Amino acid sequence: MFNQIKKSIQWGDETLTLETGKIARQADGSVIATLGETSVMANVTFAKAPKPGQDFFPLTVHYQEKYYAAGKIPGGFFKREARPTERETLISRLIDRPCRPLFVEGFKHEVLVMATVLSHDLVNDPDIVAMIAASAALTISGVPFMGPIGAARVGYSNGAYTLNPAIDELHDIRNKSEQRLDLVVAGTKDAVMMVESEAYELSEDEILGAVVFAHEQMQPVIDLIIDLAEDAAKEPFDFQPADTSALLAAVTALGGEDMRAAFAIRTKQDRVAAIDAAVAKIKAGLTEEQLADSSLGAVIKQLESDVLRSDIVKHGRRIDGRSLDEVRPIVSETGLLPRAHGSALFTRGETQGLVVTTLGTGDDEQFIDALHGNFKSNFLLHYNFPPYSVGEVGRVGSPGRREIGHGKLAWRALQAVLPANTDFPYTIRVVSEITESNGSSSMASVCGGSLSMLDAGVPLKAPVAGVAMGLVLEKDGSWAVLTDILGDEDHLGDMDFKVAGTEAGITSLQMDIKVAGITPEIMRKALAQARTGRLHILGEMAKSLTTANAFSAHAPRIETMQIPTDKIREVIGSGGKVIREIVETSGAKVDINDDGTIKIASSNGEAIKKAYDMIWSIVAEPEINGIYKGTVVKLVDFGAFVNFFGKRDGLVHVSQIENRRLNHPSDVLKEGQEVWVKLLGFDDRGKVRLSMKIVDQATGEEIAKEETSEASE
Repeated sequence: MFNQIKKSIQWGDETLTLETGKIARQADGSVIATLGETSVMANVTFAKAPKPGQDFFPLTVHYQEKYYAAGKIPGGFFKREARPTERETLISRLIDRPCRPLFVEGFKHEVLVMATVLSHDLVNDPDIVAMIAASAALTISGVPFMGPIGAARVGYSNGAYTLNPAIDELHDIRNKSEQRLDLVVAGTKDAVMMVESEAYELSEDEILGAVVFAHEQMQPVIDLIIDLAEDAAKEPFDFQPADTSALLAAVTALGGEDMRAAFAIRTKQDRVAAIDAAVAKIKAGLTEEQLADSSLGAVIKQLESDVLRSDIVKHGRRIDGRSLDEVRPIVSETGLLPRAHGSALFTRGETQGLVVTTLGTGDDEQFIDALHGNFKSNFLLHYNFPPYSVGEVGRVGSPGRREIGHGKLAWRALQAVLPANTDFPYTIRVVSEITESNGSSSMASVCGGSLSMLDAGVPLKAPVAGVAMGLVLEKDGSWAVLTDILGDEDHLGDMDFKVAGTEAGITSLQMDIKVAGITPEIMRKALAQARTGRLHILGEMAKSLTTANAFSAHAPRIETMQIPTDKIREVIGSGGKVIREIVETSGAKVDINDDGTIKIASSNGEAIKKAYDMIWSIVAEPEINGIYKGTVVKLVDFGAFVNFFGKRDGLVHVSQIENRRLNHPSDVLKEGQEVWVKLLGFDDRGKVRLSMKIVDQATGEEIAKEETSEASE
């Protein structure tokens, strides 16, 4: 009944298996990839004809995490998987980005890739497995795909690269000094297609070494997919790209010079208007048959690309007149919004971001329900890209894949320099409102986010800046790397290579390309040029940080204290009685973690101190030989019980009250009387032993032994 085909290799510390032919047999391509006990099923289907008038390539990738894969039931009210989570959206993009450039040029049939996590062992991250499964499914489906691609994750600790480190090694690596890198690379047999990383101030050479290491380690995976395809691939789909050379020649003759003149205009809005006028002139000169050609849009874009690329590669001349390694003019300001905890306006050329930081307490942390466990995040970064930022009208709705992807990139760049939660116990939310855009708005969010957090008084380890690099790679092998690319250089170029970091090193890296891979030589040049640009931008940012930024008066104050875990129950009390009393009496907000960390928050310093003192009186232990002021609570024949440390009582034996013999403690003491006592220690039964006679009752100072001896005589 089944024509099942299975292939396996030993990959790193785990076995990687690809199998097809048993499940989802009606899909054009279906592969289940398993690494360890993590399994992902990828299914590919594609339309056998394009939609009429289709002028773009409609590739859709959906990555889904099923909670049953980890033996879990979804949280929330509905108890089923609903709209894609942020993680699912990011991994969908991770699969899409290296695969999209490898479809045959001119192919405009609708393609759907669905990757579903079936099993998760909580060790091997399903994202790499999903990329491999999707690549294999595309390769055997018959769709005109120039793959396969492989993928690998790389860690870096103690000077050595590691292949596919376990999830627990990478979770919250900000607080782990031994792990400094989480890098995902995808590529073909010959070149790198995509890079995504979170790093902790690594050098350019260390990053490049990690990329090369990943590309080497993915080669057995590519060979495995080819081996599977030799036995399981369907007949290639019969697709012949349309010959557009005649149409391109006609379009170039009608508007080539006008297009070249348009791209010489330096301001974006005027340039867009001139390009639109050139396109209108071209269309006016075409025949009805040429206007009806579905390739017309792609051909006009080809003309625009040829004009821009030839000026760059042949003449070293960019649209706005800059040299290849020049950054646009920068203006940065902080403290714009009086009530916000921190704010910054970062402007680079025609790209601008208004970035705002808000500080909150533990109650504001984001609760994340993930396959590998539930956890909280105390750093949030949200990126918004409204239509007005590019002078357009459009639908405004919930964040799309672009907003989520750009926000996560900026988050990765900045989280590497955040202080430890124990040193700065605040929840930090950064919101980037892109108010103007002409390329590299995600890097503007990094720069503005760094400035706004510093403005809010967040003690960052160092400021972070980001820059987007571009590439023009011609068919004859000539190429040029561009610093701080414009929107047109992004759309019509071959690479979007974003690098963010401090003066000391790189904190985030993202690379997407539109050609069939790039070489280490190009990457090395791009990284070196990006470092120069990043240091220049950091210098410009420093001009707005000439004075120390004070902590916002409108932000809550938080103080932390650490208590023994066996004291947590005493602080909470039966049914929460004690903690409620502390909150009501002090007016402060109190959060207690399972590890004994307590956060006390209030805008009133006295409220924090009162709550702190109340908690301390419950959990603190008195020190032997310490002197304390107490109150007599009970008199008995053999001594007096004194409350001297919070709710702790101790016995002052009648012989320890004064340096003379007393008939009864009531001779000199009465209940409610305040006295000074010294803690002598504890008896065999754990009872507290106190003394009054060796403490000056007027000053609370210990009496020297000589004075005590003389008084006894």
